[in-house]
Amino acid sequence: MNTLLILGAGTAGTMAANLLRTKLGDDWSITIVDRDNEHHYQPGYLFVPFWMPEGRVVKERDAFLPDGVDFVQRDIARVHPDQRWVELADGQRLDYDWLVIASGSRPRPDLVPGMADGSLWRDKVHEFYTLEGSVALRDALADFHEGRLLVHFADQPIKCPVAPLEFTFLVEDKYRKAGLRHDVDITYVTPLDGAFTKPVASETLGDLLRQRSIRLAADFAVERIDNDTQHLVSWDGRELPFDLLVSIPPHTGAQFVMDSGLGDDLGFVPVDKHTLQAVDHERIFVLGDASDIPTSKAGSVAHFAAELFVDNFLAAVAGEPMPRSFDGHANCFVESGRNQALLLDFNYDTQPLTGTFPAAGVGPMRLLEPTRINHLGKLAFEQVYWRLLLPGKRLPVPANMSMAGKNEP
Repeated sequence: MNTLLILGAGTAGTMAANLLRTKLGDDWSITIVDRDNEHHYQPGYLFVPFWMPEGRVVKERDAFLPDGVDFVQRDIARVHPDQRWVELADGQRLDYDWLVIASGSRPRPDLVPGMADGSLWRDKVHEFYTLEGSVALRDALADFHEGRLLVHFADQPIKCPVAPLEFTFLVEDKYRKAGLRHDVDITYVTPLDGAFTKPVASETLGDLLRQRSIRLAADFAVERIDNDTQHLVSWDGRELPFDLLVSIPPHTGAQFVMDSGLGDDLGFVPVDKHTLQAVDHERIFVLGDASDIPTSKAGSVAHFAAELFVDNFLAAVAGEPMPRSFDGHANCFVESGRNQALLLDFNYDTQPLTGTFPAAGVGPMRLLEPTRINHLGKLAFEQVYWRLLLPGKRLPVPANMSMAGKNEP
């Protein structure tokens, strides 16, 4: 009996379990491990502070796992790759022939002095990258009617790099609709030199910030949050006062990855960015946010990569050359308020461009342009996620990016 062990029952791990169960025969056992039985629809965290009920974000993990996959609900302590076994926190040992690490990334507010350890935490200092944080922020926004609001992210990488911008546009729209926009001063604070990482998208999103009278504080490398004076302080001496701070902390990989010596300095596992096979361990593949691939840590990347991974995994098991090459494809909607959203589609080598998606000239969606249909696509993705993506059903979007419909600069 061959044994496949999957660490992490989030987006990537659940997809891998569903896709591989249909491909591997009865001579394979598949086990997936996670610390709890709560699968969170993380894109929903963005909407909880505004309108989405918190209960809508969470479902049971095992409800999305296929028959024939064993679910072990335990904390993971360490991976012993040379001996091919995983140590759980309770001392239990799980042996494997092949291992998939899909343990995601985690926000680390403890890495920003004055954030999680400050007196203003969950009072005037918030984040929305956890369900607890989104709920606390919802309550804070309900009582915030005037003052200086900062939306900030500390450093890359973070999950869904556009989410801080999305929150900024949505919170501006909230106060505009309430007739309070002139009472709330909003600043978007970023360590980047512009609104986004790539030139075309950065210019478009920066223009949107200006149109909405949202200040941009760029090249801001945070040193600490001063809870006594209510200032966000950078290493170059700049200080931004706030009455409400929404700050996204740096992210790292899972603790067990760090403790096992499998990760880089941030706890992300080095992999071949095209095959997703671990650089130092040929029987380990890494999916989703857990790897060090140079693209967004986003659900779409996990989805596209998982589709290609299956063929590579089957080839590796058979001792054959891996046939598929992942190009870093990411596809994401960016909520921009006014019941509109932009759409970004890019990969390792091609930045987000303008144009139409998925069909050239037809769309129906527009790239890097706020439209109502893009917004509806963002909302519809919730059901696509639960009903199609997690069960491993094919979506009508190619796993590798197409240049059809894109306007090259």
